[in-house]
Amino acid sequence: MTGSTAQSEFIVLQSSLNSKLVKKVECQLNIHGISFTEYMILRHLNEAPRNTLRRIELAENVGISASGVTRLLAPMEKNKLVEKEANLRDARVSLVKLTRTGQKVFKEASVSFEHSAEFLTQRLTSNQLNTLVELTNKLL
Repeated sequence: MTGSTAQSEFIVLQSSLNSKLVKKVECQLNIHGISFTEYMILRHLNEAPRNTLRRIELAENVGISASGVTRLLAPMEKNKLVEKEANLRDARVSLVKLTRTGQKVFKEASVSFEHSAEFLTQRLTSNQLNTLVELTNKLL
């Protein structure tokens, strides 16, 4: 650490780790025809009540801009993974719903995702992994 604080070194290492993990997981997700970001969208929709979220919520959950999520959803809609849904309470709010096809792709991709996650974290003990998850959650 040349002139760096522990805090700045942590941020640099986390950024590097994130990039490497995403690349490795994405290789497995590509088999299912989706990217890591698309997987995360499917995951958030799968966990949402009625498998539906507002576009702005998806953008916040995935960490991209509202326009970025709109661009990302267009091909996902074309591939029938997600669909637009009218908001009966507020016509200005754009809702996104996970389709049956999207549920199927998510379920299949989740198997690959879990295998990748297990492989990438195999050098950590259960306690180490739990501590890492707990500490990471404190920063989120």
